Amino acid sequence: MTTIRIQPLSAAAFAPFGEVLTPRPAPDRMINAGRCERHHALATVQTGGGDAIISVFRSLAVSLPYDCDLLERHPLGSQAFMPLGHDPWLSVVAPDAGGRPGAPLAFLVPGGTGVNLHAGVWHGVLTPLDRPADFWVVDREGAGTNLEECRIDPVRITA
Repeated sequence: MTTIRIQPLSAAAFAPFGEVLTPRPAPDRMINAGRCERHHALATVQTGGGDAIISVFRSLAVSLPYDCDLLERHPLGSQAFMPLGHDPWLSVVAPDAGGRPGAPLAFLVPGGTGVNLHAGVWHGVLTPLDRPADFWVVDREGAGTNLEECRIDPVRITA
């Protein structure tokens, strides 16, 4: 079994897979009579001709070490995950290797931070750490097959 270490999340390291959803160091502009910072357009929703929808996903937790053996992707649209709580969680992603997942990477996503996965990016299932968590999810609804799942040889993820 391959073992990988979790790496810290940064916009540069995550860029091949999508965008990090967190406020910028400074807002794009102030709104609501100066009472609210607007951090505008942190990511683009890719819908491939479908509709952008918002859902709540409630996920069971995992503990480390965690054995990941299932990756999926959504070829027709992006998928954004934003935790509703403040606990850290994992984002497991992999490059495409000829229509199958390549070597997975595991990112530790800080509490209050989300990610937007580009269309077609292989990724693991939701993985909150140590206790269940709720996430806002923005993704695509519409015609066409927008889910591919792939079992992989288990990869052990450690801190």
